[in-house]
Amino acid sequence: MELALLERLNAERAARRATILVTEIGSGRQRLVTPAEAPSDPLAERLAEGFRTGRSALVDLGNERVFLTVQVPSPRLVITGAVHISQALVPMATGAGFDVTIVDPRTAFATPERFPGVDLRAEWPEVVLPELALDPFTAVAALTHDPKIDDGMLAEALARGCFYVGALGSRRTHATRVERLAGLGVSREDLARIHAPIGLDIGAVSPAEIAVSILAEVIGVLRRRPAAREQAA
Repeated sequence: MELALLERLNAERAARRATILVTEIGSGRQRLVTPAEAPSDPLAERLAEGFRTGRSALVDLGNERVFLTVQVPSPRLVITGAVHISQALVPMATGAGFDVTIVDPRTAFATPERFPGVDLRAEWPEVVLPELALDPFTAVAALTHDPKIDDGMLAEALARGCFYVGALGSRRTHATRVERLAGLGVSREDLARIHAPIGLDIGAVSPAEIAVSILAEVIGVLRRRPAAREQAA
């Protein structure tokens, strides 16, 4: 691999941006493709599939065979609320390959005893958001029912293009939430992206069942999203 190409690949990886390295098997020529460049590429359809699934593949382009080396950052799940649902959701999400972070300034709930081995931030969202660096490979689940904790995280998640943004609460609760966020300057188009009530409608009742519905919805959005959504903001 040429040094310039390797440096660009490493820079994209460090910035948590998706890329696909296209290698022509016969000639050995290589090029790097980003999600923004993919639609105009001769391999547009296969590149879109690679960005969506995260899977590398050997493909045919006329008489030429090329190998697509897909680099997609590990998905993250940021949860506001160290609540019972979170206790059930964390081990499932971790097992599904997500890096999980919990944000909750309420130190009575956000304790290592309740969330062992988890990236736990017992601080207000506005304090930790610069460090979290939300991006299009991050899902955000707001589970506290407390606007002082959830709203700032939701607004930032929408602004940063997180692939999934969900919030706990009834439709009436969400309608009030939408008005609050609109008052903060969030556009109606972005507000429509919030999954609320959060999770798939499977009739979930217990915290564990609600956690299952949330993770299922997050994975569904992750695997079905358009490739263009994977371009980091």
